[in-house]
Amino acid sequence: MQSVGLCVKVNHPEAGGTVRGLSKWLAARRLTVLLDEDAGELIGSAGRPREVIAEEADLLVVLGGDGTLLSVARASGERAVPILGVNLGTLGFLTEVTHDELYAALERVLAGDARIESRMRLAVTAERAGESLGRWLALNDSVITAQALARMLDIEASVEGRKLTTYHADGLIAATPTGSTAYSLSVGGPIVDPAMDAIVLSPISPHTLTQRPLVLPGDREIEIRPSARAGGLQLTIDGQEGARLQEGDVVRVTRSDHPALLVCSPFRTRFDILRKKLHWGER
Repeated sequence: MQSVGLCVKVNHPEAGGTVRGLSKWLAARRLTVLLDEDAGELIGSAGRPREVIAEEADLLVVLGGDGTLLSVARASGERAVPILGVNLGTLGFLTEVTHDELYAALERVLAGDARIESRMRLAVTAERAGESLGRWLALNDSVITAQALARMLDIEASVEGRKLTTYHADGLIAATPTGSTAYSLSVGGPIVDPAMDAIVLSPISPHTLTQRPLVLPGDREIEIRPSARAGGLQLTIDGQEGARLQEGDVVRVTRSDHPALLVCSPFRTRFDILRKKLHWGER
């Protein structure tokens, strides 16, 4: 390993001191330190866009919360670069390592003793009359909702070219196993182990109680044709980007050939995180 990229959430009080200390610690180990623009701003140094950092770094260290990690994963594009998430946010479900554990976790990474998980991502496309509206990679989920308040959608979903159902709901979530503990979980979706190859379809507030979340094999292609009874439609990727849709547009969701690589915490298991962060199994 020759270079480490630092990507940071700027509005956290510990961020500036952590970037300074970590930069010195890495430089003392003869590693090139690459700062994103936010990290550079914090310490008065030159920073570069995350997309550039992700192209050059052998490891990305994310100092922030889950939203910051999702942003960095998106910036990495199709490149498989390991991402170590250090929680400076609130929930910190994807950013598994605490601030106090940062240096111990890095020592293990540099020694080649860290466990790195390959996390499935979704390849999402949207088309209008045969013209592309965009292509995205989603580590957590792809969500279709109405732009108008309190408006129900009719969402026709097909799997491998065969009709699945027409959802009458406030929206539809297509989630990865990693994203199964995010928005999908809040609407009654199942918790899926991130090592599984699966796509979870979870309707948001369906009008019909029989339209429950569905787990599909990860190699299926899902075609979604939403329509709104009034107002526009919105496609959102990982809660951070997307496109406005209109009736007649087609959204396709498949497993991406380019997974994300996440460095796992050496100090706790996935089930420890479920119990601590989500109070899973508690009475």
